[in-house]
Amino acid sequence: MGENEIAGIIIGKAIAVHRELGPGLLESTYQECLFYELKKDNIKVVKELALPIIYKEIKLDHGYRIDLLVEDKVVIELKTVEFLTDVHSAQVLTYMKLGNYKLGLLLNFNVKLLKEGIKRFIL
Repeated sequence: MGENEIAGIIIGKAIAVHRELGPGLLESTYQECLFYELKKDNIKVVKELALPIIYKEIKLDHGYRIDLLVEDKVVIELKTVEFLTDVHSAQVLTYMKLGNYKLGLLLNFNVKLLKEGIKRFIL
């Protein structure tokens, strides 16, 4: 399955979660529900994947964690904020670079319609 197909599935599942729950909950709630929806359909998904930084010859583990990694290909960063900022985008791009992933999704569940809270990133 390619990144674009995976992204389509993720977005569909995220919209379903958002329709069911609406905005206003904690990020961890949406993470658990999206994780459940993906696992339910036998989609490989890892939650809170540790992502170390390699600097020269040392490995630094400073608690960087990808919210969800789907099929070892697509990074998902979840937010529940009033507005997405450049820092949120930079976070997704950094995770993608550090893990050598081609596609990332930034999903903000604190919106009226989820389509207003989706940003897609390609490296």
